[in-house]
Amino acid sequence: MERVPLTPKGFAALEAELKFRQQEERPRIILAIQEARAHGDLSENAEYSAAKEAQALNEGRIAELESLIGRAEVIDVAKLSGSTVKFGATVKLVDEDTEQERVYMIVGDQEADVKAGMVSISSPIARALIGKKTGDSVEVKTPGGAKSYEIVEVAFR
Repeated sequence: MERVPLTPKGFAALEAELKFRQQEERPRIILAIQEARAHGDLSENAEYSAAKEAQALNEGRIAELESLIGRAEVIDVAKLSGSTVKFGATVKLVDEDTEQERVYMIVGDQEADVKAGMVSISSPIARALIGKKTGDSVEVKTPGGAKSYEIVEVAFR
């Protein structure tokens, strides 16, 4: 069974989504199915078909969340330290071409949100950064071509 690395915040978000889907979404869908059944002929009932599809999607996501939570390896980033980039590190980079600064935190696949500065550990930029230190240069292959960055700071917050 493959472990899934998560920060405590990411783990809590998965648990909250699971609770919502089980305690609020599931009963709402069941009620929608009951109401649609009351309308009669199920073979031509679009409301019934839509509710059954929503139920299948919700139950699938519940199963996925239960699996992720069961395989989660929660890593408390506040307890990590060092100067080498690894899971949980917040890395400040400078684009060597444009001198633009960027800050990324390396997180699990389920919590990645590039707009919020959180990149997945399996992303190209994170794979290029892992094992590097402050002052190192890294080249990242992106869809728009190769980009070079210098690591300015590595922190664990």
